[in-house]
Formats: sequence, structure tokens, C-alpha cells
Amino acid sequence: MPQISRDDIKKKGIKRFFHSVKYSIEGLLYAYRYEQSLWIHGVATIFSVCLGIIFQIKLSEWAIVFIALGVILGMELINTAIEAAVDLVTLEHHPLAKIAKDCGSAASFIMSLVAIVIGLFVFGPYIMGVFVR
Repeated sequence: MPQISRDDIKKKGIKRFFHSVKYSIEGLLYAYRYEQSLWIHGVATIFSVCLGIIFQIKLSEWAIVFIALGVILGMELINTAIEAAVDLVTLEHHPLAKIAKDCGSAASFIMSLVAIVIGLFVFGPYIMGVFVR
């Protein structure tokens, strides 16, 4: 039997690109509809952008904030994908399923803590400037 590579069956072109964008948006909409943690991070994103506008943070600080926000939102989407893939394989309480789900969740949690620390580094001096004059 002849070997067929993934490249041979993978479609390419502008139509495929637009389908990819459509599927990405569908995944994002699903996650925002059904994942509470994405809502929490969405609110934190809005809050961070508002603080950035209020305090008129520097361009470099905007870059750091957006990198942190993007990484955490991406991490939450990956965690959602891990949970869905595990549920596809088994809905029973299996120790390996628990490890996969718990580690995905832990990765999101760690990045959330890192994002909070980044927020404190960026916004802390501005907030302290309001109270200490």
C-alpha cells in the first residue's frame, strides 16, 4: 500500500485560509460561550486595557501587557482543547484523564499568576503614584 503524506491531503490556498480563520473564530466563540475561565480572563483583559488607557502607559508596557493577555487567553483555549479531547476518549474517571485535565488547568493557573505579577509590575507604579504624592 503506497504511503500518503499529510502534505498530499492537506488543502492549501486562499479558500483554505478563510476556512481556517472561520474555524478559529468558531473555537473562540465556543470557548467564550461555555468556559467560565475565559469570561474571567476576558473581564481582566478589558480591565487591563482600561487601566492602560487611564494611566497612558508607554508603548513598551502595552506590548508586555498584550503579550501576557494573549498568552493567557491562548493557554485557556489550549486547556479547553485538552479537556474536550480527553472527554472524547473517555467520560469515566480515569487517573490519566485526571492528570491530563489537571495539568492543563495548572498551566492556565500558572500563567494567570504570571499575568498578575506582570500587571503589578506595569500598573503598580502608576497606581502608587495616585496614592503617594
